[in-house]
Amino acid sequence: MKRWISIAIRRDIVINSLQVCAVVGTILVLINYFDRLFSGGLSKVDYLKMLLMYCVPYCVSTYGAVSVVLNEKS
Repeated sequence: MKRWISIAIRRDIVINSLQVCAVVGTILVLINYFDRLFSGGLSKVDYLKMLLMYCVPYCVSTYGAVSVVLNEKS
C-alpha cells in the first residue's frame, strides 16, 4: 500500500490527474447542471455533488496511472 501511495503522489501523476479531472469534471458539471448553474438554482448539496464530479475522474486517472507504473516494473 505504501508503494501504491508513493507512486500516486508523484508529481507527474498528480499533474496528469489534475488535468484530466479539470476537463472531465467540467464536462460532467455542465452536462448535469448547465440549466441551474446560470439561473442560480443550486443548493448546497448540488455544490457537494459538483465537487465529487471532479474527484471521481481524478481518482480514476490516478488509479490508471499507478496501475501502469506497477505493471511496468513487474
